[in-house]
Amino acid sequence: MNSSGPFRDSFRELIEAYALGALDADEHAAVAAHLATGCADCTRVLAESRWIITQLAYLAPDATPSDMLRRRLMQTVRAEATALEGAAAESQASLSPTSKSNIPFWIWATAAAVLLFAFYNSREARSLQEQMNHMKITLSQQAQLQQESERQLAFARREAAILVDSKSIKIPMPGAKNMPVLQATWNPDLGLVILGQKLPVLPANRTLQLWLIPKAPGAKPVPSLTMRPDANGTFNLLVIKLPDSPNATKTLAITEEPESGSSQPTTTPVWVGALAAK
Repeated sequence: MNSSGPFRDSFRELIEAYALGALDADEHAAVAAHLATGCADCTRVLAESRWIITQLAYLAPDATPSDMLRRRLMQTVRAEATALEGAAAESQASLSPTSKSNIPFWIWATAAAVLLFAFYNSREARSLQEQMNHMKITLSQQAQLQQESERQLAFARREAAILVDSKSIKIPMPGAKNMPVLQATWNPDLGLVILGQKLPVLPANRTLQLWLIPKAPGAKPVPSLTMRPDANGTFNLLVIKLPDSPNATKTLAITEEPESGSSQPTTTPVWVGALAAK
């Protein structure tokens, strides 16, 4: 959101009220819809507002009761004092002078007020602490989601750059046993992308692993990353840091390996793609 002036300030107030849960249904829905668009400024304001709210939890034990709470407490105390005074008068009228209590009534009223105030203050503090804890958890979850979204966006941008760059090398990788063809695109500066569709589902303890076969005679395959197709059979592997360059690599191969990967291939390659000789 890049607006400026009074509109920006009024919307910032809406964001802060949203963080406090103080908006009506229409305003809450409007702010939530705007945040869902991924506005960086408003997301930052929301995170800052929620962080400030979480700091209030540390002030809860020393919170001063509001004027409304004081009035309610005093009304309750006066009502109870009036009732106790009437009961005490009736009780003392039926007792002899030697059996009457020597404790003044105002002491009992004061003690009742103190206990009642402590009860209300403790309950309010617990409620505020629970709300702050919930807000902390929610803010942490949103921060994690934002970080994951930013990571996926960065990967998607790099993949797109690799796929369209004129320096990238296209490497078809035919599959064995009627497997679908994978398409590898290798850019010397940006990395390697391997894409595929409709791959079979692997057992839970198995994965696919990429290998770089060097041109040097007798050199062993160089292990790279592992990746499992998703539930729809989509395979999308991005390798940013490669152990070798395209000029030093003869072939790309993918094998099925244990879940943790292997230091050397343990099965016959399912997909193989040869780099054009230079």
